Amino acid sequence: MLTSKQAKINQEKYGYNELAEGKKKSTARIFLEQFEDFLVIILIIAAIVSGFLGDAESSVVIFVVITINAILGTVQTVKAEQSLKSLKQLSAPEAKVIRDGVMIQIPSREVTVGDEVVLEAGDCVPADGRLLDVASLKADESALTGESLSVEKSLEEAPAGAALGDQTNRVFSGSFVTYGRGTFEVTAIGMDTEVGKIARLLKTTSEKKTPLQMNLDDFGKKLSIIILVFCGILFAVNVLRGGSVADAFLFAVALAVAAIPEALSSIVTIVLSFGTQKMAKEHAIIRKLQAVEGLGSVSIICSDKTGTLTQNKMTVEDYYVDGRRIPAGDIDLSVCNEEKLLIFSMLCNDSVNADGQEIGDPTETALINVGSRLGADAGEIRKRFPRQSEIPFDSDRKLMSTQHRIDGTELIIVKGAVDVLLGRMSGIRTGETVREITEDDRLEIERQNMEFSRDGLRVLAFAYKEIERARDLTLEEEDGLVFLGLISMMDPPREESKSAVSECKAAGIKPIMITGDHKVTAAAIARKIGILRDDSEACEGAVIEDMSDKELQEFVEKISVYARVSPEHKIRIVRAWQEKGNIVAMTGDGVNDAPALKQADIGVAMGITGSEVSKDAASMVLTDDNFATIIKAVENGRNIYQNIKNSIQFLLSGNFGAILAVLYASVAGLPVPFAPVHLLFINLLTDSLPAIALGLEPHTKNVMQEKPRPMDESILTRKYLLSIGTEGFCIGIMTMAAFYIGYASGGSALASTMAFGTLCTSRLVHGFNCKSARPVLFTDRFFNNIYLIGAFVIGLLLITGVLMVPGLHGIFKVVTLDLGQLLTVYGLALLNLPVIQWMKKIRS
Repeated sequence: MLTSKQAKINQEKYGYNELAEGKKKSTARIFLEQFEDFLVIILIIAAIVSGFLGDAESSVVIFVVITINAILGTVQTVKAEQSLKSLKQLSAPEAKVIRDGVMIQIPSREVTVGDEVVLEAGDCVPADGRLLDVASLKADESALTGESLSVEKSLEEAPAGAALGDQTNRVFSGSFVTYGRGTFEVTAIGMDTEVGKIARLLKTTSEKKTPLQMNLDDFGKKLSIIILVFCGILFAVNVLRGGSVADAFLFAVALAVAAIPEALSSIVTIVLSFGTQKMAKEHAIIRKLQAVEGLGSVSIICSDKTGTLTQNKMTVEDYYVDGRRIPAGDIDLSVCNEEKLLIFSMLCNDSVNADGQEIGDPTETALINVGSRLGADAGEIRKRFPRQSEIPFDSDRKLMSTQHRIDGTELIIVKGAVDVLLGRMSGIRTGETVREITEDDRLEIERQNMEFSRDGLRVLAFAYKEIERARDLTLEEEDGLVFLGLISMMDPPREESKSAVSECKAAGIKPIMITGDHKVTAAAIARKIGILRDDSEACEGAVIEDMSDKELQEFVEKISVYARVSPEHKIRIVRAWQEKGNIVAMTGDGVNDAPALKQADIGVAMGITGSEVSKDAASMVLTDDNFATIIKAVENGRNIYQNIKNSIQFLLSGNFGAILAVLYASVAGLPVPFAPVHLLFINLLTDSLPAIALGLEPHTKNVMQEKPRPMDESILTRKYLLSIGTEGFCIGIMTMAAFYIGYASGGSALASTMAFGTLCTSRLVHGFNCKSARPVLFTDRFFNNIYLIGAFVIGLLLITGVLMVPGLHGIFKVVTLDLGQLLTVYGLALLNLPVIQWMKKIRS
């Protein structure tokens, strides 16, 4: 033990007992990062040049669009971080240490190397250390190892190189005591603990971009270069034809602004923001916008078992009494021996469940909870039959005994491991009678125990013995016992896990369990929920320890369950799937899951039971710890990706129509069909609203019947480009038809006005074409998006106002149209709808 003076010296030497927190980005830094996109940089350059050449309108429009996008991205990122902070528990845990020969209570951050810490049931372990004294001590280390059962502690030295869960003479920060008491000497604090090592491992793990991020980055660069080259050629043609350099440049910039979908980033951000709001209502906080879309692309979900697929709560599954296996739901307390087994399991038990707070070993609290469900209160039973003497459980005997007076008879109740108790039995109770136990009885009990074990269940045997009078119990009393029954228990799967796994498989996603628990237990849970079909698909982490990365890549396809794995194993498994071209999601709640959560393409942490380290490493946090919420996220992600594709198709096909019109006019020697302000008006107002509305298209469950798209699949597939090309060609033809009609009857000014009106209205109408790859005309899907209808009405009012209100003609460089000319504009624009719908029908 330390003196106060020694403790102060050690604190100065080793620092405080806390994890170093990573430096958070400032809001200003997050805002500036929004301008790193290649498309945005090109537009900023165009805006600056336009300003120098006197075209303030273009500069203002461009800066407004990219600033709105930056603000949206910043707000969403900051909001997600604030949501996460609200999940954090602010209470500072305390620790009991012996200093100057006296036990005192101090904040755990003040615990230092060399301190002697006292542990009791319910205490959190504040640091890593070597045990000095134990009395039936058990610790729950599931946050570190993934093993749901408490670990029995002893003073016996663990062999060198033993796994964390097998180092029974040590305790670790982040675990908590479930049973007994003990003291330990602190050997590591803060970042030097096992938790700290995992936190340090996080810093060396790189985060992955989602498929959408990579696709949009690549797509934006290629599109910008193509458009800039085209605008450069158009600029040269206009200058060679005798136009002024300034006018030619301004038009080239205006066309570039119109052709480059600079609203795309804003629209994607807005659509993903709405997606995160939808997810928040469904109990998920999205830390990174693109995680919504990324989840929709996953082909592998690597899931932790404890607390993720299971309830992280031991539960009684079966009784074995009177020679019968009885499911917990069928226990009948009117049957003598079933009632006896329940009462005995509550009396030979140290756990407490007061006001919903469970204190004690999880296996013992499970015995109390099954009684509560059946209407038997442990507190009342213990008052009726108080404990008169006891021999506490210890890991050497694997037994616990208590003495009680029940119905006028002094009884010793004994519980423990089946193999140990069987050797101490002399009788067996069947019905109301007790008879001598036979070899056949022993074999039947062993057979039942094996059956429970194969199902991944933990088994306790219960026996009793009548004595003449109350006395202090001795070890000799634990012989000559009467067998009463067995109770099996497990950490059961969450109710929704089985259906969620089934949905995963239907959607072409392979679910994989990765856990620190034992192989038998993990395999049993995996079989129950449908992850495991054959026992050959399960292995322990030691199997992959010495495999090369290439060998592991070949091995992972055969395995669905990994048991007894370390944090390093989890990262290697995730990376092996990624290197095979898969998009990997990793779910988990423990500190041991955090590095793999960060390595995965999409990390999903549990918000209630999850450690803060795992939440900080994840892309998404589930506030209800419900595995099924992940499947909702997959469905949302796939729908959002499809909606974003529809928005992109809308923007590109409309832009392509405008480019074709300009290109045709240039080649045919016609006047330029649009003024720069026309293109800016279309881009800022009549394009953005329908594109956003398409991003909010109602979701459909059909997407869950599709297979995940390949990671390297571009947005611009051949089929997709063909749709953009044909639809843009149709819009371009209608636009030039309006231009020729106006040119024939009123010259270039009227031609330009009618072309502008037709292009603008065509793009509004085209929003309905882009709702689906299949025809939607005359179906219930045509009018199911109120946002798209609203965008169409607002856009139509705006363009009609520009064309018909004389006060706006000078600003927008248009001339007055008569009713016939206006109806011609509307008619040509509307004609795009049946034509493109017919083309979709042919393609589908």
